[in-house]
Amino acid sequence: MLSLIQQQLGGQPLNIVSGAADEILAVLKNEGIKNPDKKKEIEKLLNPIPSQVFDQLVSIGKLITDYQDGGDGAGGVAANGDEGLDDDVGVAVEFEENEDEEEESDLDMVQEDEEDDDDGVENGSGAMQMGGGIDDDDMHEANEGMNLNVQDIDAYWLQRKISQAYDQQIDPQQCQKLAEEVLKILAEGDDREVETKLLVHLQFDKFSLIKYLLRNRLKVVWCTRLARAEDQEERKKIEEEMMSLGPDLAAILEQLHATRATAKERQKNLEKSIREEARRLKDESGGDGDRERRGYADRDAEGGWLKGQRQLLDLDSLAFEQGGLLMANKKCDLPVGSYRHHSKGYEEVHVPALKAKPLESNERLVKISEMPDWAQPAFKGMQQLNRVQSKVYETALFSADNILLCAPTGAGKTNVAVLTILQQLALNMDADGSINHGNYKIVYVAPMKALVAEVVGNLSHRLEAYGVTVRELSGDQTLTRQQIDETQIIVTTPEKWDIITRKSGDRTYTQLVKLLIIDEIHLLHDNRGPVLESIVARTVRQIETTKEHIRLVGLSATLPNFEDVALFLRVNFEKGLFHFDNSYRPVPLSQQYIGITVKKPLQRFQLMNDICYEKVMAVAGKHQVLIFVHSRKETAKTARAVRDTALANDTLSRFLKEDAASREILQSHTDMVKSNDLKDLLPYGFAIHHAGLARTDRQIVEELFGDGHVQVLVSTATLAWGVNLPAHTVIIKGTQIYSPEKGAWTELSPLDVMQMLGRAGRPQYDSYGEGIIITGHSELQYYLSLMNQQLPIESQFISKLADQLNAEIVLGTVQNAREACNWIGYTYLYIRMLRNPTLYGLPADVLSRDLTLEERRADL
Repeated sequence: MLSLIQQQLGGQPLNIVSGAADEILAVLKNEGIKNPDKKKEIEKLLNPIPSQVFDQLVSIGKLITDYQDGGDGAGGVAANGDEGLDDDVGVAVEFEENEDEEEESDLDMVQEDEEDDDDGVENGSGAMQMGGGIDDDDMHEANEGMNLNVQDIDAYWLQRKISQAYDQQIDPQQCQKLAEEVLKILAEGDDREVETKLLVHLQFDKFSLIKYLLRNRLKVVWCTRLARAEDQEERKKIEEEMMSLGPDLAAILEQLHATRATAKERQKNLEKSIREEARRLKDESGGDGDRERRGYADRDAEGGWLKGQRQLLDLDSLAFEQGGLLMANKKCDLPVGSYRHHSKGYEEVHVPALKAKPLESNERLVKISEMPDWAQPAFKGMQQLNRVQSKVYETALFSADNILLCAPTGAGKTNVAVLTILQQLALNMDADGSINHGNYKIVYVAPMKALVAEVVGNLSHRLEAYGVTVRELSGDQTLTRQQIDETQIIVTTPEKWDIITRKSGDRTYTQLVKLLIIDEIHLLHDNRGPVLESIVARTVRQIETTKEHIRLVGLSATLPNFEDVALFLRVNFEKGLFHFDNSYRPVPLSQQYIGITVKKPLQRFQLMNDICYEKVMAVAGKHQVLIFVHSRKETAKTARAVRDTALANDTLSRFLKEDAASREILQSHTDMVKSNDLKDLLPYGFAIHHAGLARTDRQIVEELFGDGHVQVLVSTATLAWGVNLPAHTVIIKGTQIYSPEKGAWTELSPLDVMQMLGRAGRPQYDSYGEGIIITGHSELQYYLSLMNQQLPIESQFISKLADQLNAEIVLGTVQNAREACNWIGYTYLYIRMLRNPTLYGLPADVLSRDLTLEERRADL
């Protein structure tokens, strides 16, 4: 049944499909209505379905014979729209606070389990044992691992755990204070008393955390004390106290010692300390020559770093679970004129379009004719640079300073990249105007393969007059050594360039690189950010080692902490840092954010369709609409849903132009397309676009939409990255996308969202564009922050620290622990740890003790 419903709904998460299955079963098992009426009821959920599909549903429904026997809950499926299937039993169970009565009658069995569960919590001691059987806690144990590994607990473990429980929404100082109070509570009193106090301090909705802390109470208290011990003497006292207080604590201590160091590690540390001691003695006998370094080694020997006694960190727990969806800002201040509007089932936030600022007194637009003669061919067909390009012009074309340019989508950042390329060409230009192409290489790093191809096409065309060869180097397109030698500009993805620069044998041409352009550098915040950090750190260290300058140019969307990114790129703030807010967007963007508050997945899905229809109708007949969905099947489903609702409401005529010529064009193209979905939709002024369509079909759709014959185009993200087809209104319908690598539904990447909304507003025709995001209410704050320069760019480097450090070790650029510490100092992680220590698991006052975070870098 689930499989059949999945086909009808298109690519939807399982909770929506199983919610629909519950509703359909309830209809099928209702003996009070006849089959034709049952079909109508089901069609309200699935849109019109063929009789054949309905017959299949009826016959499958008959196979489910235990539906009525033991009540809905016990029988197999609860007919109240579920939140998904129980992992262990396969029974759909839903807990909702406002449905107590229903739970009393339907879910007796589950409640008994829960009561047993509570007894387990209340009657247990320090490290509680759970009873057998399938209960809520067993599931929790399977999912979260209720038993805590003692090795994971450091001095700030509790603080991080509380911060995670509050979704990073709690102030760091407050979090530190709360952690101290919780630790104090855990240290005294019996379990019942501790539980009561924790419920008061942490509130009822943090019950899973409270349960977790209670179960691991002794571990948390004593391991934290050990981790906070000032020196070995204090640690020894605590260990002796633990040994004297009974077998439970002795067992914890045994676990700690068992995991601290293997024999091999101890041997390795011993050898290391002997080598260091020998080096220290050699330094001392060498007189006063290198006093500074000798002092450093002494301090290390005393501090015990080289003897392996550093604080052990669990990198997995330090990495941000949310990845690119991390939101470090506590609140989001919206522009003047923004307002909220509450409706049944959802909340709307409207952000007005920012008006373009008037030109400043000393500001003027640079005309192409004013440029040096050799630079003009690259801007053929253009009259002048825009405001953003004009401000950056002097630095980009006439200096070798590093640049960070933060500007909205569509502000013409590519032209700035072209200016920096021309500056490099000028350095290799002879007096007669000929260019020596063998002396330099330029690397342009773009985040997506689709963008790489687009940049190659653009640069090849514009730099044709200079005899420059531009080639793609990505997962799809490899180049031979000879091709690389013949190429001056390599356009590549971060991952591919990381691989190339990791290979020590291929340094011959990486050493010729004189300009590195990184597009969309706000990708640092994404899960792919560590690769960018690694590339930049490697490049900066190469510059310092070889003393040969490589110009770094970062292009980015507008972001709040641009100064941190500029520091990372070694940009001179006065000369090379350029930041432009949304008022510099070529077409101002008004934004609407719709957060759906309905809890049941199927109702949420249906409400999303209704809102999408309303938003389309608001501009129908006046402007074109581009709707982004996140699976190929969903394109046709959404287009049909809007069309059929319009048909039912007698508003379909608003999607067709009044002139007969336009209708004739649509009709003639309908006969030309191969896709049955397009044949069905085109005559009504609707179309779909995704990578699964035939190339000719895609081209026809692009042409019809570009010429204004198609009013509503439903597409996947491929259209945002590939073809530049802007529309007045862009709607992102839902922000969940299936991730094959995780095997689960995840949130859209910030990069995709920005690119999609970047398609709103047509520069030649519109005075403003309109961007609408329909998402879950819990994600509302995130997208508001993202699109209004309130989302700080954080570092995800810790999640890939081991991989990246291993790469440097193999490359030979890091040969000992000291160099590894220095290497971390080149990363964006280091800059963010200095700026916001508590977010990265450090105490707020750490900088007063360790100004350059040397201790933390050594621990890492």
